[in-house]
Amino acid sequence: MYRPALRLTAAALLLSGTAALAQNASPAPAADPALQPKPASAATVAAQKAAQAGLPVEDGRDAEFAARGYLGSLADPIIRNAQGQPVWNLAAYDWVNGPAPATVNPSLWREVSNLRKHGLFEVGDGVWQVRGFDISNMTVVRGASGWIVIDPLTTRETAAAALELVNAKLGKRPVSAVIYSHSHADHFGGVRGITSDADVKAGKTTIIAPAKFMEETASENVMAGAAMGRRATYQFGTSLKPGAQGQMGSGIGVGTSGGEITLIAPTDIVERTGETRVVDGVPMEFQIVSGSEAPSELNVYLVPQRTFLSSEMSTCSLHNILTPRGAKVRDAHAWAGFLDEALRLYGNRSEVVISSHCWPRFGPQEVSGMLASQRDNYRYLHDQTVRLMNQGETQAEIAERLTQPAELSQQWYNRGYYGTYSHNSKAIYQWYLGWYDANPANLNPWPPQERAKRYVAAIGGGKKVLATAKSAMASGDYRWASDLLNQLVFADPANKQARALLADSYEQQGYQAESGIWRNQFLSAARELREGYAPSGARTTQSSDMIAAVPTQLLMDSMATRYDPARNARPGQSINLVVTDRKETVGLDAGKNVLIARVGQPSANPVATVTGPRQLILALLFMKLPLDRLQAAGLKVEGDAAAVSAIQAALDPVPSGFNIVEP
Repeated sequence: MYRPALRLTAAALLLSGTAALAQNASPAPAADPALQPKPASAATVAAQKAAQAGLPVEDGRDAEFAARGYLGSLADPIIRNAQGQPVWNLAAYDWVNGPAPATVNPSLWREVSNLRKHGLFEVGDGVWQVRGFDISNMTVVRGASGWIVIDPLTTRETAAAALELVNAKLGKRPVSAVIYSHSHADHFGGVRGITSDADVKAGKTTIIAPAKFMEETASENVMAGAAMGRRATYQFGTSLKPGAQGQMGSGIGVGTSGGEITLIAPTDIVERTGETRVVDGVPMEFQIVSGSEAPSELNVYLVPQRTFLSSEMSTCSLHNILTPRGAKVRDAHAWAGFLDEALRLYGNRSEVVISSHCWPRFGPQEVSGMLASQRDNYRYLHDQTVRLMNQGETQAEIAERLTQPAELSQQWYNRGYYGTYSHNSKAIYQWYLGWYDANPANLNPWPPQERAKRYVAAIGGGKKVLATAKSAMASGDYRWASDLLNQLVFADPANKQARALLADSYEQQGYQAESGIWRNQFLSAARELREGYAPSGARTTQSSDMIAAVPTQLLMDSMATRYDPARNARPGQSINLVVTDRKETVGLDAGKNVLIARVGQPSANPVATVTGPRQLILALLFMKLPLDRLQAAGLKVEGDAAAVSAIQAALDPVPSGFNIVEP
């Protein structure tokens, strides 16, 4: 019998992960010289020299910490899926050596030179990490009977390869426990690569997670999944090839893997800071830090090994208070508080601090020093943003004025390789006051395209804008050139000269960026201006257990955000959905203005009842497969089938992408 393959993409449903594999992406060559990538300009070369002069003194600690305990890597650098397609290339950044080229910020170059190291690393007695097999790290602890795995990477394939390396180097053992540090896919998605439902159900593998892990995993990006997925392609540079003029990692890792994101539900939940467990013979303590980098997050203290795993609360970079891909704003004040709590609880007890990204720091002074300094970094950002905000300064004004104190910036791990002071100060402002700066001129401005037309006309037309922008480019004022040219492109998207010059201005700002994800955004924009935007098929997929994790009510509410009542030829009618494999009934009221779904509350007077497994019902409402095909596959429709088709027709397709740098 026909069964539609249900693979709802990250853009459609879940997660913050990206859909393409940066390591293997390769843009099509542009024939027009004006549309080719450019070398670093004289202004960029000068900016890189100035950046180099302002960097902390290189003492070699990070390079030594990143390499310490190296035990080897896989002989074949290409990790493939079951179909033989590459999903990860361990060697994608092996070329990062020597001094930084002029097209890469020297501080970012240094960061990637440490992040690119891949393989199995011994952290301490009975503790190892697999690094460089994904954007995140897999931590492995020797238990009494098997491996305890903390954060099994993003996808089934990379996790399986990491465990293969562990077993090859250390001796084969079963996985006795898995700990999910938090509710982002790069910290749980590979779980089926290292264990199975059967082993979990049999009690052979325990899965530990923080409170509300499943709820947050299911819900965080469902509603805004399409927009987040598209924006994430800019944040992670998924269309860019790694290179001196291309993608240079993401600041806390080199890239995101392709493959299958999986999930097995936890069997043990940690609710509070201070809870303890003996996991396969290893005593552990937990700190709950939910609301910092993730809405459900914990840290782990390995008692015998005196090792503190700080999850993503502290890494080798300033983090994001609000990710450029989009998310709910994080609480910077609470984040600093969790770091202070960790310092008090574990600072004097730890010989090593490790995290779910980047490399460890060894020695009690390093542990305490990092926790204290990163605490001060987030607290300074928060307090000074609020101070200036209360003096009446706006987001843009604060972002321009607020700079990192020298004492903090001289610690490499405080620098903005991922998050930045500029973006984070705006996020803190948003946390308290929202997007509106109280200036009525910004209360109801014209939308971008209409504003751009008036802006260009006021300046004196397109030729005048181009001339002014060229002058700004020549002087190295790329920020002003981008502002001008962005208006011209929105006013006249067909203006090839404006598009090419705007791409050039973005490119130089990307070259100068210390943040890996700022670089990715600038260079992704340049690429699309030169080559156009074409939605690409998703390379990362969700398995059936990922889709099953999403509560039906949340899926139905997400579906309702795609309802266009003007396209419903039969408004005011209700149908019932009977989800046989979940034993759920959903009442669906398709009104003149809104679509209301109620799980567990069937409509009293439905014009039709649709019965079938969740897979077929989601194929009806999300993939919008034809009703007759679904009926042939086993979906049962009783009553007025035309009413079902009318509701389906009124749903927008799951968005596959949209323009960003043009209307």
